Amino acid sequence: MKLKSTRDGYGEALLKLGNENPDVVVLTADLGESTRSHWFKEKFPERFFQIGVAEADMIGTAAGLALSGKIAFVSGFGVFVTGRVWDQLRISVAYSNANVKIGSTHCGITVGADGASHQAIEDIALMRVLPGFTVIVPADALEATRATVAASKIYGPVYLRLGRAPLPIVTEEAEVFTIGKAQLLKEGDDLTVIACGVMVKESLEAAKVLKEKGISARVINLHTIKPIDRKSIINAAKETGAIITAEEHQVMGGMGSAVAEVVMEEYPVPMKRIGILDRFGQSGKPDELMKEYHLTADDIVLEAANILKRK
Repeated sequence: MKLKSTRDGYGEALLKLGNENPDVVVLTADLGESTRSHWFKEKFPERFFQIGVAEADMIGTAAGLALSGKIAFVSGFGVFVTGRVWDQLRISVAYSNANVKIGSTHCGITVGADGASHQAIEDIALMRVLPGFTVIVPADALEATRATVAASKIYGPVYLRLGRAPLPIVTEEAEVFTIGKAQLLKEGDDLTVIACGVMVKESLEAAKVLKEKGISARVINLHTIKPIDRKSIINAAKETGAIITAEEHQVMGGMGSAVAEVVMEEYPVPMKRIGILDRFGQSGKPDELMKEYHLTADDIVLEAANILKRK
């Protein structure tokens, strides 16, 4: 199975956009290679801005470039381009409705050995509350490329949540990416698993195991957290009667919370949110951390058995 990180998909998209649109500019804070934005630098050095370790300045510069007519892609680690610069994002970008796209890599615990200080697991919550921000979490490298290109086509701030660890490809090359439209990956009648990012592959694996147990699980790739696809969520609630959400993020305020808000308002059914339970990350190998934080296909299968009892 081919493995590729979503940050690689992001870097490839920047090259594509650089060729297509002379208004695309890219900024980073001393993390060009790690975010794959250095590929853009090598081909378009006059449109690449190395700000240094000064993330707040980077966001302000990006906002200025955007308000001058550029499409500004900011590239950095998730912990730095959300929490460290949240005030600049709120005022300079969101409040100004600046055309800034945040390419946020090294998100989640699958960053691995870098540990808690570098594992962004609160970023979806931070970004989805900012007015006007679009929030996207690609499931694989192909989708990361499509999502980055799609982000460039809409006006306004966009947050792209990307990872470091190589992931299997779970989407198709020819698929069309539509912001705000969830992707149905597998039909099912007994329950629905709604996932984003790395947890999409875990959900598909869980669905295979559940099928062997005689349980039909629908799998939805909710790549856009905001604006959220209310129709797909409501249909899942009505048609399957139970929902599990799965994300590599704190359960509080993340994708699962966004889904629960829709379910609560529109069609309440039994729900279970799988995610990180009020803990920080830690150093370790990605697979070991996924097991430690109960973010595996086996954990989804276990919760499926529990939630079916509540229907």
